[in-house]
Formats: sequence, structure tokens, C-alpha cells
Amino acid sequence: MSRYPPLPTDTSNGLLLIISGPSGVGKTTITRGVERTIGDAVFSVSCTTRTKTEADAEGVDYRFVSNEQFDEMVANDEFLEWADVFGKRYGTPRAWVDEQLRRGRLVILEIDVKGAEQVKQKMPESFGIFIMPPSEEELLARLRARKREPEEAIQRRFAEAKREIEQAKGNGAYDLFIINDDLERATAEALKAVGMRRGNGG
Repeated sequence: MSRYPPLPTDTSNGLLLIISGPSGVGKTTITRGVERTIGDAVFSVSCTTRTKTEADAEGVDYRFVSNEQFDEMVANDEFLEWADVFGKRYGTPRAWVDEQLRRGRLVILEIDVKGAEQVKQKMPESFGIFIMPPSEEELLARLRARKREPEEAIQRRFAEAKREIEQAKGNGAYDLFIINDDLERATAEALKAVGMRRGNGG
């Protein structure tokens, strides 16, 4: 039973969309493009134990919880997926996702490969898209072009990206691989695939 009354915007074709890809591949831009284009799309907000900064908006960027609260949520199996990233934990709360799916919304998760594996196991009907770089050389060039990190850190991120791509190819969590050689085309491909999966042809 839904905790919320029906809304005029509710539909019957909810879909959980997983979007992943290595750092520098453009997945966040594609994710936001899908979210802006599809009227009933909602972006899942993760819980995190990291400290809230002045730039963060509670409930928009993250839901900020204590380590104790996070432990309790893990113990109660309240996450579709969760991970420890450099000592800070992040998790996708299941109850909110389930509610949005009941409303027929497109629920978007932008998560890493390990998280996608967890979600796909719990919700095999979810639709996974992995964003690929045109080539390893292009990915490395994009990481350098961001000018965010020293070369040593870039090389670590690049090695991790290659490992992620190989893992994604073999873990069964992804239904579609999109090469982002052109942002507009890649976003359009994602939108078309989501439309077909929901049965409205895009």
C-alpha cells in the first residue's frame, strides 16, 4: 500500500534506470540530459555519512546521516546498494525508490559498477546503461583536460577506469553499452533505449 495518495502524473510504466561509467566519460552530463528530457524522471538521492559542505543541499545532493543511522539502515536491509568510499559510506535507500516506481516514474541511479551489481541482483527488472569512452586514449585525454588532479592521481583513476570497464562487460548488470563519442548522440541513444524499454517507443 502506497504511503502517498495518487497523483495526476502517476503512470503504470515505472522503470529503474542504472547509469554507470568511468570518471571522465561524461556519464553525469548524459544522466542529467535524460533527467531533464523525460518529464516523470526523478534522480535518486543517496544517503551518505560524509560531512555536509556549504555547497550541499540536504535532500537534493545527498541525505546526510550519521554512521549510527547508516549502520541501522544496513542492518534493516534498507539499501538497494551501498559502498564504502575512502572511509565515507554511500547508499541508495530502497523505500523511496520503490515508492517512485509504484508511481510509474523513471528513477535514475548514477552509481558505480559494484553498486549496479547489487541493484541488478535485487531488482533484475532494472535497466542498466554503461557509458563507454571512444578509446582508452581519449579517456586519458579527458581526465587530463579536467585539470583537477596531478598526473599520478590521473593515472590511478585511469587504471581504475579500465578495470571498471572490464568488470562492466562481464558482470551482467548492463543491458546496453553506449560509446560517448558525441554527447548529443549518446544522450539521444540513451533516451531512445529508455523509451523502448518503457514501451512508448522513445
